[in-house]
Parts: sequence; C-alpha cells; structure tokens
Amino acid sequence: MTTSTTKITGRPQAFTLIELLVVISIIAILASLAFPAVNGALDSAKKAQAKNNAVQIATAVTAYETEYGKLPPISSSSSSSDVSGEPVGSFLTAILGGSGNNTNNARAIVFIELPAYKKGKGGTNTSGEYLDPWGGTYRISLDYGYDNSITANGTPLRKKVGVWNTNSSSKLTVNSWE
Repeated sequence: MTTSTTKITGRPQAFTLIELLVVISIIAILASLAFPAVNGALDSAKKAQAKNNAVQIATAVTAYETEYGKLPPISSSSSSSDVSGEPVGSFLTAILGGSGNNTNNARAIVFIELPAYKKGKGGTNTSGEYLDPWGGTYRISLDYGYDNSITANGTPLRKKVGVWNTNSSSKLTVNSWE
C-alpha cells in the first residue's frame, strides 16, 4: 500500500478583489439605509427645539403679565383687541429683557433668554427676528380683550397667548398650545 502525499505550496491566504468589492458594496447599502433614519432623528430634534422655543415664548409673556398685571404691548397698527400673527422677534427683544429698552419693563426683568441664531438651533438673527431651527419666524397672538379668546395660526383658542412658527412644510409647524 502506497500513499502519495501532496505537498501544499506555502501561498499566503488573502481576500480576492471580488470579495473586497462585495464587502464594500454591502457596507454602502447599509449606510444608505441608515441616512433616512439619521435625517428623521435630526428633524425630530429640531421639531422638539422649535416646540420648546414656542412654549418658552408663551411662558415669558405669561410671566410678564403676572409681573405687570397686563400683557406686553406689541407695536402693531391693528386696533382690534386680539393681536394675531405678529412677529415675535423685535417684540421679545424690546419688551422681555433684550436690548436695554426697559420702557415697558421698568424692573428690567429678563423673562426669556434669546440666543444668537445658529443653523439647526434657531435664535435671533441680525434683523432681530426670532427664528426656528429651519429659519422660519415665530408668530404670536395675544388677547388684549382679556376674554380668553384668540385666533392663533387660524385656530380659535381659549387662551391669552398663542405662539407658532411659520414654515413651508406643515410637518414642521409647531404650536405652543398643543
């Protein structure tokens, strides 16, 4: 009985080009599946930030009313008792602790901190507008008739203050009352 033994050559083990291309393509497919999830998470975070900003604005106005016994004045040409849809920015910086204009805030109380605008975070821009994380402006409705009845963003409410953002997408609109 004779056995033949074959000698294995000492060739080093390595990946072939095809194997490397397959692995790279699988990684690319997995990464492309992850991008929508990351974008969705970022939009959710921005929406939460915008909602927080709207609620803080409404809370600051309520705190002003509690401190001074009246709602803060808005420079508006409207003669109605319900001021609806006024921009928030210059109103808040002048009245609620911003630019040193304490005519309507004699005690100089800071009711809200207004950060400078950062992309994706919101804040006040150089024009004094208070912007949401997508760059839209916040709007405010106040009940100067003191009958707890306002219309905010087209919605009739039984509140004194309503704040919302203006945005091109209805998915990105937030309200202080919801």
